[in-house]
Amino acid sequence: MKLKNIFLESLDDCGCTKGNLSEGMQYHVDNDRPITENIYRPFSKEYFDLFKEARDLYKKGDLILTEDEEKILSNTDLGNYGYYNGIKVPLDYPMTTEQIHEAKHQGKEVQLGKPKRSSGRKKYVVFVKKPGGGVKKISFGDSKGGLRMKISDPKARKAFSSRHNCPEKKDRTTPGYWACRLTKYGKLIGSKNYPGFW
Repeated sequence: MKLKNIFLESLDDCGCTKGNLSEGMQYHVDNDRPITENIYRPFSKEYFDLFKEARDLYKKGDLILTEDEEKILSNTDLGNYGYYNGIKVPLDYPMTTEQIHEAKHQGKEVQLGKPKRSSGRKKYVVFVKKPGGGVKKISFGDSKGGLRMKISDPKARKAFSSRHNCPEKKDRTTPGYWACRLTKYGKLIGSKNYPGFW
């Protein structure tokens, strides 16, 4: 993915900067990373916004795309939204019922698949659908006052992933699955989002 020279020249002429691009788009352009390798967590607002921004730049003729990128942006509505049963949902993106609906846990409305700070013994909590039905509450993270996360340190993230075998943690109903993916919820831990595992 590359910005067209004509777009770069127009920025120079007006004394503007590439600051007209979002932080995510700027990262993709600077690192020549295709939009098909979106750096944001799937289903996050930023994930869909990046596709929309790329489509808008492409339509204006300011972005050069790979063949795969062009197919996605020309043949889908990814990055746009529609309504399903009165609920706003992203278009052309496969979703589970869990991602569309909220659920109840012990009589209280809870949002599924969204980690948040916990007031319990563990630092974080998330609610997920159980395979047999119902909702499960998962507490995870070091006990309060325990270890300090070094989320912005690439070496520390890699060591954590290796130590906890993150690539093998694929069961959404376990604490390890969510601990390994906490980097994708940067605002929750006072940081920015980091793609991938720790």
